[in-house]
Amino acid sequence: MILVALTVIAQIGYPLTAADARDRITAIVVLLSAGAALAHATATRGMRYALGFLVLVSGIGLLAEVIGTATGVPFGCYAYAADRLGPALLDVPLIVPLAWTGGMYPVWVVAGILSRRAASRIALTAIGAGGWDLFLDPQMVADGQWTWCDTDSGLPGLTQIPYTNYLGWFAVALVMAGLLAVWEHGAPDPVPAQRTGGGTGTLAVPVALFLWTWLGSALAHAAFLGLPASAWYGLAGMGVLGVPLLVMAARARR
Repeated sequence: MILVALTVIAQIGYPLTAADARDRITAIVVLLSAGAALAHATATRGMRYALGFLVLVSGIGLLAEVIGTATGVPFGCYAYAADRLGPALLDVPLIVPLAWTGGMYPVWVVAGILSRRAASRIALTAIGAGGWDLFLDPQMVADGQWTWCDTDSGLPGLTQIPYTNYLGWFAVALVMAGLLAVWEHGAPDPVPAQRTGGGTGTLAVPVALFLWTWLGSALAHAAFLGLPASAWYGLAGMGVLGVPLLVMAARARR
């Protein structure tokens, strides 16, 4: 939980900074969230599972971003700002694939809590990832981290981000989730409970990351970043998973 706490602290610092300092905070948040996700995956499923998750999600994320910036498929025509987020490969900052890993892991775990059926878990993961992007893209576009060629065909209040972006996110997340479902069967069995604390406590890290991303982002967008539209869109999008998760937690406590 230390990495989760550090992630939260770093994200709280985001609206308090600007320019180069904000770029550094952005990179730190990505590294911490990815580190928290991979540390939890290693502790509960083993190193091989964690490495497989990283390769699948970051690898597909990088491939999608490279193709996307070069061709406009599947997200639409866009470009990253130069020299803002560190080293880049084919115009894609290398920190971006790690952002996919840090963001997808808690969504994948929460989707697995809500459904044990592979097909519904895959669908829920894609929906949750799309909900996360309703926070992520508006925030990063407002900060100038990337820009779109088409800035007048998005959601009401977010016209600067085209609809194609969200459709592309859903499609890429669907592919990731489908391959992760296969990897779940090919990876080692979970680490014995006594090594991870046992019980539902083993899920505390990804659940905390999910809830913070969902509720914390909604608060930050509405109150501190001047992005009220994305606050509501993201709250609703991730809420497809978040509301049932809270209901399930409340029933478990009773």
